[in-house]
Amino acid sequence: MSASCFRFKRFSVYHDRCAMKVGTDGVLLGAWTSVAQSKNILDVGTGSGLVALMLAQRNESADIIAIDVDADAAVQAKENAIASPFNDRIEVVNISFRDFVEQTSVKFDGIVCNPPFFAHALLPPDKRRSEARHAYSLPIEDLLFLSRKIISLHGKLSFIYPFERKSFLHGLIHETGWYIHRQTDVYPTPHSFPKRLLLELSLVPSEVGTIHKHLVIEMERHHYSEEFVQLAKDFYLYL
Repeated sequence: MSASCFRFKRFSVYHDRCAMKVGTDGVLLGAWTSVAQSKNILDVGTGSGLVALMLAQRNESADIIAIDVDADAAVQAKENAIASPFNDRIEVVNISFRDFVEQTSVKFDGIVCNPPFFAHALLPPDKRRSEARHAYSLPIEDLLFLSRKIISLHGKLSFIYPFERKSFLHGLIHETGWYIHRQTDVYPTPHSFPKRLLLELSLVPSEVGTIHKHLVIEMERHHYSEEFVQLAKDFYLYL
C-alpha cells in the first residue's frame, strides 16, 4: 500500500496533498455518526474526504456536501469522491464554514466534523498542518454556533474532541443551546485514560436522555477490541 493512499473495502483515500492524513479519529467518527435518518449531510473540514465517503457508504440515499477551506485538500477530496462508488452523491466545495453558512439556504439533517482542537499545543512547523489541527482555523465555539443556523430541527451535529477538555466542552454545549443525545468515551486500551469524546448533539432534548457509552480501541497492541471491530469492520480491509 502506498503511503499516499489508504485503501478501504469499498473505496480508496489519497491524502498526500492534505494537511491531515487518514487516522483513527476520522474512522471512528465516520463509523460512529448516526446517518440512518439523514437525507442531506454536511461534512465540515473534510480533508481527504474520508468521513464523507464513509457516511455515503453507510447511507446509500444520503446526499453529502463536503467543505474545506484548504484548496489542495478540497481538490484531493473531490478526486477521491469521483473515484468512489458514491461519486454522484458527494459534492466537494472549497470554502470556509462561516462563508458556507452565510451562503447556503439548506437545512441539514446531519452535520459532522473532525475539528481542529489542539488549541494549547505548540504550533507545528508546517503552516497547513497547523491550520488543520489548531482551533484558530475553526474554533469549537464557531462550530457549535454556526451549526445552529443550518441544522434542521431534529438534525444531529456529530464530532470528535479531546476527552481532557470535556468540562469546558460540556459548558459550551449548554451555553450554545445544544443537547447531548449520545456520548462515547474512547479509550486507547482497557487500562488507559480516555483520549477522545464522540458526541452527538441536537437542538431538541432526547426523550431518553443522553446515551453514554465507552469504547476501547485495542485490548493490546495490534489486537483490536471486539467493539471496535464491530464498528469498523465494514471499512478496514483486514477486519
